[in-house]
This record gives sequence, structure tokens and C-alpha cells, in this order.
Amino acid sequence: MAADLGTLRTNLTSLFGDKLVSVEERLGELTVVVKAAVMLDVLTRLRDATELRFEQMIDLCGVDYSAYGSDVSEGGAYFGSDIAPADTAAYPHRFAAVYHLLSVTHNARLRVRIFAEEDDFPVLASVIDIWPAANWYEREAFDLYGIVFTGHPDLRRILTDYGFVGNPFRKDFPLSGNVEMRYDPEQQRVVYQPVSIEPREVTPRIVREENYASNSGRGNV
Repeated sequence: MAADLGTLRTNLTSLFGDKLVSVEERLGELTVVVKAAVMLDVLTRLRDATELRFEQMIDLCGVDYSAYGSDVSEGGAYFGSDIAPADTAAYPHRFAAVYHLLSVTHNARLRVRIFAEEDDFPVLASVIDIWPAANWYEREAFDLYGIVFTGHPDLRRILTDYGFVGNPFRKDFPLSGNVEMRYDPEQQRVVYQPVSIEPREVTPRIVREENYASNSGRGNV
């Protein structure tokens, strides 16, 4: 039987108090926002506390919240009707790491969001000593979002090329990239050169009205 969310919420608030910025329930799961300064203490206790026992970290991802909650008409990334406007208290900074935890003991899941306090140079502590599975996940967040995890034993790119410029999942990264690479037969090696693709404007996605694809009133095809 899955853990009761009310009991889980009570245990979290009683154990951590003001170390939690917020506790939110959505889609049958709890999401807590934890202060970066106390993240290692909180995450360790999430793993070890008898009433919690989140033994497994099943996922870790970076997020760029720079356009979160904005409207497409204002140059943002979402329609205003899709999500509620961003709460400035719950989303105080641009970059965050999101940890998805599993308690096998209590059959419970928990999402933990931790914001890096500096937008220009986002830094968080590595959780490898808590959950060794975080190793490659942290490298991925470093590669794609530029989040630096202090204490990581081998923090380097994992998906892009060693000479890649920038972090491709950041909202301000150009769609065509910063450079392109090709094999030069004369030099017999891969070379980098300026991007030859002309910049293009992104067309916002269109939300169709309900029953858009139905055949009612159109006759037989």
C-alpha cells in the first residue's frame, strides 16, 4: 500500500521545519523545496530517518526556470492557461536541481527541488556520497545546464562534445548553436567553424480547440 500523503507531509514538516521553503501536493505526489545551504543535511535525513527512508534516488535533472509561468504573447515559453503564474517565493532563482526519491520501505515517492543561489554561476553540493547513482545525473545537469556540483569526483561533460560551447538546455541557448563541426579531409581531423545556419524565429505551439480533429459536420471522407 502506498504511503499516506498526509502522514508524509506531517513527518517532513516536523523533522525539517523552516529548512523547507515549501511543501506542495500535485498529481498524487509531494514536492518540497529545500534551501541550498542545508541540502546535504536534509537529503541525508530523508535517506536515513526511520519514518522516511528514501533509500533510492531514481532521477536527478536540472531545470532552467527563467521563462517559467510566462505567456507566449509576452515572449515566454508557455501559455498562461497551461500553468499558474510562478510564485516568486517558490521559484526565487533561475536554476534548480530536482531530485526524485523512492522509499521502498514505505512505498512512497518524493520530489525535492533545490535552487542554486547564483543565477550567473549556479552551484550546488554533490549528493554522490548520499546516493552514488547521482554521479552521471549530475554530470548531465552540468553539461546541459551548467550547474556545478561541488564535491563531484569527475565533473565533466557527458552528452556533448568536449569542445562544445555553452549549455544546450538553457532557455537562452540559440537553436542553431554557437559553432558547428565537420571533418576536414585536408587536415584529416574534425574542425569547428562558425554556424552556417541562418537564425530563424521559433513559431509558438498552437493549442487547438476541443474536437478539432472530429469529422462531425464534414461529411464522409
